[in-house]
Amino acid sequence: MRIDLHTHSTASDGTDTPAELVRNAAAAGLDVVALTDHDTTRGYAGAIEALPAGLTLVTGAELSCRLDGVGLHMLAYLFDPEEPELARERELVRDDRVPRAKTMIGKLQELGVPVTWEQVARIAGDGSVGRPHVAEALVELGVVPSVSDAFTPEWLADGGRAYAGKHELDPFDAIRLVKAAGGVTVFAHPAAVKRGQVVPEAAIARLAAAGLDGIEADHMDHAPETRARLRGLAADLGLLATGSSDYHGSRKTCVLGEFTTDPEIYGEITRRATGAFPVPGAGGHSAA
Repeated sequence: MRIDLHTHSTASDGTDTPAELVRNAAAAGLDVVALTDHDTTRGYAGAIEALPAGLTLVTGAELSCRLDGVGLHMLAYLFDPEEPELARERELVRDDRVPRAKTMIGKLQELGVPVTWEQVARIAGDGSVGRPHVAEALVELGVVPSVSDAFTPEWLADGGRAYAGKHELDPFDAIRLVKAAGGVTVFAHPAAVKRGQVVPEAAIARLAAAGLDGIEADHMDHAPETRARLRGLAADLGLLATGSSDYHGSRKTCVLGEFTTDPEIYGEITRRATGAFPVPGAGGHSAA
């Protein structure tokens, strides 16, 4: 089985619609794909409707968190999307995204960059607006050559010249909320130093003690030696070690299935989840 547990659609900051995403996942030879848009579940219906036969969908989300001043992302799998407390927190994060983007745009304008809200809103479309949409505007304007080049201290990285914060969950609260909604939590790309400051391993141990289920070890932003170190850390802390592409369509260079999760680890995730169940494909509609 080929299992990719971290992807994004146009419901947040990917470039594939949910329907395109699941069809592309099947074409890439995946057996299981997780839809983990940022702080939203809006892509579920479109992905399920178009789900091809032979592909299983894991519903999820990537939750925005902050610990001791450091931003981090928590992958949540197979939770009940209607559970009110977790739904309310996701809504708070989403509602803060527009004013945050407008603040970043204002900072960029002060730096002499002629970016506008109208440009960023056009790029975001129906998705939850975020830094990648602002970054793509910088690419369009020729300020940086790629989206990843915008995530530097010079521009949009945490603490960067044009960075602005937003409402974010305490990760200990995120673990509690997801667990109460019947879901499973995995710390996304925990050692992606190229994105900015990361939390120390001692903090991961604290999260593990609080009920964290796993860490995403195999990821494009982790060097081979980092991936090996994280798998060792997972073993030491009794955590599941996953692997994923973090696919965003054309917005990033990673491809579906670039990194995958061991079937036994996937089986343990599904065994622990009680809020929702993986959705087997029955042959979705062909329309985009």
